Amino acid sequence: MDKQNSENLLEVNNIEVVYNDIIQVLRGVSLHVPKGGIVALLGTNGAGKTTTLRAISGLLKPENGFVRDGYIKFSGSDITNVLGTHVVKLGAVMVPEGRRVFKHLTVAENIRVGSITRKDGSRKIRADNDKMYDHFPRLAKITHRLAGYCSGGEQQMIAIARALMASPEMLMLDEPSLGLAPLLVKEIFENIETINREMDTTILVVEQNAKIALQVSDYAYVMESGKIVLEGLSKELRENPDVKEFYMGVTQGGGRKSFKAVKSYKRRKRWM
Repeated sequence: MDKQNSENLLEVNNIEVVYNDIIQVLRGVSLHVPKGGIVALLGTNGAGKTTTLRAISGLLKPENGFVRDGYIKFSGSDITNVLGTHVVKLGAVMVPEGRRVFKHLTVAENIRVGSITRKDGSRKIRADNDKMYDHFPRLAKITHRLAGYCSGGEQQMIAIARALMASPEMLMLDEPSLGLAPLLVKEIFENIETINREMDTTILVVEQNAKIALQVSDYAYVMESGKIVLEGLSKELRENPDVKEFYMGVTQGGGRKSFKAVKSYKRRKRWM
């Protein structure tokens, strides 16, 4: 089944985001996330990916940002410029960049914090808590360790498990591979696939690592300078020569460009 043609859980329609009433960061961004799918949002630093997630998550206001035009709908509800607490209660939870764990709490305490907004009973919460250790067996061995003493990969798993304890319908991940060793990146993205499949959790993942993001996602958007410049099925974008060259560093000869070659490279992208 083509998940991109199924019912959309999230609809972002032509939004413009402005900070401090002056600085425009997003310019007419539109994207859709189908229920049950995995969608990737790709782009380099400064492309506007994190701002897009903050707009969806209701986290713009603390940074003096707001959606000036367009709208965002989640599960049929208009969430444009609403507070993040309301978005979480509706079932959309974000794991921010940087593995922000509570360093002075244990792994187990960090994970339990995620259930604070739930009202579906302690039995269900305990069952979900046990599931987190099934999904992240590494964490089962260090439940009593202070999160601040955990490795970067373990902290990323804690942050994801904590978000899942809110029982979200959609999980948003901001750069989950950032700063992690390749083997840990592979493990994290295998976890993401398992969560999508076994927990029926819709995933929106922001990534600079285009190669792995396109491997696990069904559909992807490429973002540059606050705009969506390309979109399509992930399996098709993996073979797109421009995506290969600009986001995977693979040239037509099969190698990688040197930094010097990239700096002096003048060819225009087909989507510009």
